[in-house]
Amino acid sequence: MDGRRRRFEPAQPYQLTDESPVYVISVAAQLSGLHPQTLRQYDRLGLVSPDRTAGRGRRYSARDIELLRQVQQLSQDEGINLAGIKRIIELENQVAALKARAAELQAMVEGAASTMQQREAAVHASYRRDLVPYQDVQQTSALVVWRPRRQGSD
Repeated sequence: MDGRRRRFEPAQPYQLTDESPVYVISVAAQLSGLHPQTLRQYDRLGLVSPDRTAGRGRRYSARDIELLRQVQQLSQDEGINLAGIKRIIELENQVAALKARAAELQAMVEGAASTMQQREAAVHASYRRDLVPYQDVQQTSALVVWRPRRQGSD
């Protein structure tokens, strides 16, 4: 995590999500219980990087507010320094990305397995039905001798 995010681009106009940057710094400070200067410091350190307006003003999303609360909790309650918190956030983001990738790969594997089953079923459906399946005969030590009949010696 380099502290930068892509500019927010809504999927549809006027659709609010947890990623929608709607809160100015004073509102974000109130919602998170932190001082606005603390939010600016966290932004400089790359802990929480809000989106920016055209005039370079910060806009925080609901997800940013939750992250601010998490940083505060780790700092105050757990006694972790800001460098440690940054590393924790980076690792949590990495774990989330890996989980998403694992789920994506699992879906691909399941899709491939389904395709293979369909192809296998198609092959079995194409078998000729007039063929008799081979059945393995048990081996015995019996000896069978065949002698052709002679024509006239009945």
